[in-house]
Amino acid sequence: MKQTKWTFALAISIVSTLLCADAQNKSSADTKPTLPPGLDRRLIDTSADPCVNFYQYACGNFPKVFPMPPDQSRYAADTVVTEYTEYTLRSLLEKAATANPSRTPNEQKIGDYYASCMDTSTIDDLGLKPLQPELDRITALTDKKQLSDLLAHFQLINVNAFIGFGEQQDFKDARKQIAYVDQGGLGLPERDYYFRTGANDEKLRQEYIQHITNTLKLLGEPQDKAASNGKKIMNLEAALAKVSMDVTSQRDPKNVYHFMAVSQLAGFTPEIDWTTFFESAGVPHTMELNVANPDFYKGLKPILASTDLETIKTYLRWQLVKGTPSVALPKTFDEEQFDFYGRKLRGQPEQRARWKRCVQATDSALGEALGEVYVKENFPASSKAATVQIVHDIEAAMDKDIDALTWMSPETKVKAKEKLHMVADKIGYPDHWRDYSRLKIVRGDAYGNAIRAGDFESRRQLAKIGKPVDRAEWITTPATVNAFYNPSMNDINFPAGILQPPFFDPNSTDAVNYGQTGTTVGHELSHGFDDQGRQFDGNGNLVDWWTPEDAKQFDQKADCEVKEYGGFTAVDDVKINGKLTLGENTADNGGLRLAYMAFLEDAKRKNIEPAAKDASGYNPLQQFFIAYGQSWCGSTRPELLRLQVQTNSHSPEIFRVNGVVQNMREFGEAFGCKPGQPMMPVNSCRVW
Repeated sequence: MKQTKWTFALAISIVSTLLCADAQNKSSADTKPTLPPGLDRRLIDTSADPCVNFYQYACGNFPKVFPMPPDQSRYAADTVVTEYTEYTLRSLLEKAATANPSRTPNEQKIGDYYASCMDTSTIDDLGLKPLQPELDRITALTDKKQLSDLLAHFQLINVNAFIGFGEQQDFKDARKQIAYVDQGGLGLPERDYYFRTGANDEKLRQEYIQHITNTLKLLGEPQDKAASNGKKIMNLEAALAKVSMDVTSQRDPKNVYHFMAVSQLAGFTPEIDWTTFFESAGVPHTMELNVANPDFYKGLKPILASTDLETIKTYLRWQLVKGTPSVALPKTFDEEQFDFYGRKLRGQPEQRARWKRCVQATDSALGEALGEVYVKENFPASSKAATVQIVHDIEAAMDKDIDALTWMSPETKVKAKEKLHMVADKIGYPDHWRDYSRLKIVRGDAYGNAIRAGDFESRRQLAKIGKPVDRAEWITTPATVNAFYNPSMNDINFPAGILQPPFFDPNSTDAVNYGQTGTTVGHELSHGFDDQGRQFDGNGNLVDWWTPEDAKQFDQKADCEVKEYGGFTAVDDVKINGKLTLGENTADNGGLRLAYMAFLEDAKRKNIEPAAKDASGYNPLQQFFIAYGQSWCGSTRPELLRLQVQTNSHSPEIFRVNGVVQNMREFGEAFGCKPGQPMMPVNSCRVW
């Protein structure tokens, strides 16, 4: 039951757990990096004209200061912080892994989980033995009617064969938790990967078939049989992809909300005994649910009917391996998984260090147990207090911005402000920590720990069905280097992990922190009013609170950004999908404007002259914009860039800078740009 459901957890960037090394520490030595300042003068390319290419000016020296290491496909500002945090977490985990009677129950769990992950000798010695019970369950299938129980079990352990399943807030009544089913079962990033006709696309499909073949061989199949089955699985997944919804269409909440009786779902796909499925999943009284994509389940019926049982069983074996964390599998499986998903799909030459992947795995499995230890030692109260002040300033700026909008009617402005004033701010870490007492972690059992952790979390989520929503719950771990907005909750989330330099730097000027943290806050707040978020009210309900004319005005202004970003070429001849990235682009543009407004108020409050240069050689307004630009400094390999443009709702970094500042005349004025220069075009786009 991975997070296949359509959620509105909108992140500021691609969540990256990628290695970053300071240029002063370029050796292979295992050394904790130093966090860069909020404004890093080393990154500035003074030979570039900020009015022509501001990203090059702010970030031009980033590849020299932070050269791309071979175990990375993306190397960016957030990567530096992520790696720094990983080193911090490793220290905590190694201490917790030292067996002693004084360990708390949670310290025992995180320490033993990490130690088991690092114990590659035991993992390799055990081979396929830990997987054998699951493989035996597949082998024991003698009839397709037995699939329902197995599919439910697989969902609980994060193997999304054929379908997706879980719980979510009811879009029409955000007070309730309901069950949902969604499309699933694919091994490539999204449906269009199965059908695009370019040379790179066909090459990748052949490499994917070979990857499936290699995996089946590792499971014991002879070469010829594995090769034949690899093609069969590809054909089966292509059939599933054909009835799946594309990523752009999934962005519209109305497209993925179809509340209905289970009996109606059963009519779509009678091959699955849904009563048995829900009983096996531990939610036997499910009578109604959201079917995110009814057409998928209508299309699944003939797919299951026409596919022979042996092919289904082979597909299930493949999905079992694919759905299992590779760090819990023998080295041969781990390397095979990386060869395709890392090297070929993302262009990453080398695998990341084992300890970093085990830190990531532990945070994923026991995030709040690890997070509780992390924040005690690494998140001072002063950082939270300063962030709270910035958040309040940004929210006040949006209140004024709504008042100043000339295209929105007074009626809709009242509704917009009602929603704004209901936004909940989650900063640092949750008020109450998760109870892991029922989760059994056994030292030396990496696979079992991963399966039990997945099952624990799945059952914890499913237990919410039919119960009131806990609005205090967090959707991410405290050590996460990212930020989110969730429209169903109408909350903004800033984990402790992102509230450290350069994103929040207590030693930097206010201008820099508003350019970094402030724009992040503004970005997340703007998500509540982008093309997705605007469809939800302050309570998190999917309800239309716009007048028809205001909605029309919004769509026209949003279409300007769709066309603007759709004209940017990301890699080779691949352009940005303006519709797919609309929400993030709107939030980027709105976030910078709100942070700018808030900083001016802060400067007025503290008698700071925004246009007066200081010892840095830049005035506060220039510092503000440079800090914003440097928040997106980075390098990305072309393979990952192509993947990002085709599947991700975020624009590449250069356009998250240039595409935004060119829409803000205040930027051009701060740097003395002339009308008509690239960063100060005559025509620009603005939604908020």
